[in-house]
Amino acid sequence: MPKKPLPDLSRFELQCLSMFWDEGEATVRDIHDRLDDPPSYSTVRKIVWRLEEKGAVDRVRRDGKAWVYRAAVPPAPMIRREIRRFLDSLFDGAAEPLVAHLTEMEALSLDDLRDLEASLRQGRRDDEESDR
Repeated sequence: MPKKPLPDLSRFELQCLSMFWDEGEATVRDIHDRLDDPPSYSTVRKIVWRLEEKGAVDRVRRDGKAWVYRAAVPPAPMIRREIRRFLDSLFDGAAEPLVAHLTEMEALSLDDLRDLEASLRQGRRDDEESDR
């Protein structure tokens, strides 16, 4: 069975979808209430409807008059794709300049880099073992 393609989402749509990932299930009101400086309720409702049209969320059930929704796409592939797009658009696909910027901004510490290095080494070992 072929995988369905990941939906193309705007930044605000991704922000709302991440709330569904965090909450599991939520109503439009739940999402609206969690937003910092939210747009109008009707705008959030429209975004959730768009997410449903794009296949990013599913309607689960009714809770009184409100529909309850949940994410229909898992976070990992969406995040990977968005990171790839970001790298391609700003860094010609290379991750090294991004890591350098994060380090300069002190958003990534030496301990973080060591942990990443250990993860990379473990990933290589796992790959080598699966090739045997």
